[in-house]
Amino acid sequence: MSDFKEVTINRAANVYFDGKVTSRTITFNDGSFKTLGIMQAGDYTFGTKEKELMEITAGECEILLAGSTEWQTIVGGQSFHVDADSSFDVKAKTIIDYCCTYIS
Repeated sequence: MSDFKEVTINRAANVYFDGKVTSRTITFNDGSFKTLGIMQAGDYTFGTKEKELMEITAGECEILLAGSTEWQTIVGGQSFHVDADSSFDVKAKTIIDYCCTYIS
């Protein structure tokens, strides 16, 4: 889905890693939410509270999920899941455009 309808957008940005990663939260009428963001090239570690679906809409990165020893290459059009109360590492090779869905 490339368009979201009937949502509320939080104007304030979520800013991480000295501004190298930013996102905006969108909330749906049913109370569910997603973040839409941009990640500059670099290495990052993210923690999770809820299960997440990370959709990479543009760019290329490598990810390492907690408990794994193998890096996976993810490119625009691909996605991956992250468990709740976990973490994952990202090596962004290019600017990454992403959509994160929180699954409760």
